[in-house]
Amino acid sequence: MTVPSAPPRRPSSSPAPPPGTAEDRPDRPRLTELRLSAFAGHRRADFPLGPLTLFAGPSGCGKTSALRAYEALARLGGGTPLGEVFPDPLAWVPDRARPDAQGRRGFRIGCTADGPQDPVRLDVAVQAEPSLRIAGERLSVGGLVLLRTALRDPNRRQVEAAWHTGGQTPVTRAALPDDRLGTALLPLRVAGKTDGQRRVLAAAEQMVVALRSVFACDPLPDRMRAPVPAGSGRLLSGCDNLADVLWRTQAECAKRHTQFVAAVRTGCAGPVADVLAEPLTDRAVRAFLDRGDGTRTDCGRLGDGELRYLALALVLFTGPGVLEVDPAGEVPAALQALTVLADNLDRALDPGQRTELLRLAARMCGRGHIRLVGAVSDASWAAGEDGVTVVHLKP
Repeated sequence: MTVPSAPPRRPSSSPAPPPGTAEDRPDRPRLTELRLSAFAGHRRADFPLGPLTLFAGPSGCGKTSALRAYEALARLGGGTPLGEVFPDPLAWVPDRARPDAQGRRGFRIGCTADGPQDPVRLDVAVQAEPSLRIAGERLSVGGLVLLRTALRDPNRRQVEAAWHTGGQTPVTRAALPDDRLGTALLPLRVAGKTDGQRRVLAAAEQMVVALRSVFACDPLPDRMRAPVPAGSGRLLSGCDNLADVLWRTQAECAKRHTQFVAAVRTGCAGPVADVLAEPLTDRAVRAFLDRGDGTRTDCGRLGDGELRYLALALVLFTGPGVLEVDPAGEVPAALQALTVLADNLDRALDPGQRTELLRLAARMCGRGHIRLVGAVSDASWAAGEDGVTVVHLKP
């Protein structure tokens, strides 16, 4: 695959912290860098990721595509087939990319995961045409390549993989499917009998756990106004079923619900004594604000900014058990961190709402169990807020 030559375009942002020692490495694996070597409008771009990261810039600068790459890596890390992750792969091939001698074009994405082990790097090359395939993958730690795959035979739906073994046989070779992330398959292939194999497994686990539990969220007010059918109580990415989730969460944890109501009080007009949901006679559920004086305001009457603020605040106060995500069930919850991807984070929010939401996000992300990566057109209002990493993009 070939991509057009272009000068490097790196975002201006706060510098990433140096790798820590073994004593101060985090217990929860988390992504600290997103690399878009050749993806949509990005070329040779390295983006630092903190507990709360905002991609900022005008329309067309690549904010949405950066979040899309993050989500794609997360889904691949969870074992989702390549075709489901990229149903329209040509949309992500860099502009003006020319095919090579075999007529191949594609894109390259990657990331770095910090955690109990040394920082782990993952880089993936995807062939978009003539057919969608993983053309190559590399998992490495400190310059040592632990897994390498390559597409050798275009007529076979597999890649040749080699992973670090150590001992008398330094490398193990095998074929892996060309539509799955090899890193996610390693626990099924590596026995873990040698120190080298155990190192491979530890690195793969750190990367996969860091990638899993991602919730892409973009609340759609028009879908949140009407009563909704009672269902699973797990919040959808568009927050369409907000009332159903409130019906569940208002009874699960009184302390968390009280904190949620206090956050809503700062972002909605008028007094707010409570945020509740109630079932209707037709097996539907509606949400409303209790004004504290006997008056109730149906959430369908709230403004777009109020509804988006309410939904995003609810996301920050909940976790994988409430959100429609795929957590790593084999990993204790105390070692996982949920990452929320919020495109158009500040859409329809007034200055007061976005400031309060940012403060809430910084407070919740500072606890370590949740991380937020958002996209905004202008991040000047976030300047000076502790715990916020701002990545400035240009068209």
